[in-house]
Amino acid sequence: MKLIRYGQPGAERPGLLDATGTLRDLSMLLPDIGPAQLNCRTLSALAAIDASRLPPVYGAPRLGSPVGGVGKIVCVGLNYADHAREAGLQPPAEPVLFMKAVTALSGPNDDVRVPPGATKTDWEVELGIVIGTRARCVPKAQALEHVAGYVLANDVSERAWQMERGGQWDKGKSHDTFAPIGPWLVTPDEVGDPHTIDLWLEVNGQRVQNGSTRNFIFDVPTVVSYISEFMTLEPGDVILTGTPAGVGLGQKPAPWFLKPGDVMRLGATGLGEQVQKCVGG
Repeated sequence: MKLIRYGQPGAERPGLLDATGTLRDLSMLLPDIGPAQLNCRTLSALAAIDASRLPPVYGAPRLGSPVGGVGKIVCVGLNYADHAREAGLQPPAEPVLFMKAVTALSGPNDDVRVPPGATKTDWEVELGIVIGTRARCVPKAQALEHVAGYVLANDVSERAWQMERGGQWDKGKSHDTFAPIGPWLVTPDEVGDPHTIDLWLEVNGQRVQNGSTRNFIFDVPTVVSYISEFMTLEPGDVILTGTPAGVGLGQKPAPWFLKPGDVMRLGATGLGEQVQKCVGG
């Protein structure tokens, strides 16, 4: 099942994509797709609906983040050995964690704002995990029971702020529009094995990232279990699982960073695609 939120920012409506690729409105059944709707009971009831009986949504409305009411965005750094190497770092012995502000969330095709004074704005295609039920000190063997679904994400980063402003990664990760997710929240039954997902990203039509979650250092159950040792994961929380090699910081012979006018296009197996234009501000 592919769940969608569509409409103008702050006024998104819930929907789903049916088997024919038609967007169907869910607002007669749900107020939103957020923490209260991500439990197994609600998702099972939605899956049992005859989607063809739901009203279709015509045209091409803006797509918002497919999850509303996100409480926190927890990120895993250096979760691919090839990305760690291009950053000049050793693969970590334990997951590296940092946060992105929820105000960074945006829709999958919204413009990405290059901040004033930014000089090293970068891209990172990632698999996102959406939590469906509270997870606190969860054993690895039970971790997937707490997952509502998966999303495509772009962990946009300003490297100068991340690395040259005191070494606190959150500074370079949290500007408005730095967390486009979507277009869909895809439920686990449709994704299947989250460790066989291919990810890619292009800048101005040039393919710069080609990776696969087969190459995770820390797999999805490990990540969910590990994070739940240090903080309670609540329904609607989003975990970004790291990026493969090919970010701007690692380009050869010299780093290459985003500027206004650049266009990013990215995708992942079964999770759809995003397109973002970079703009000033």
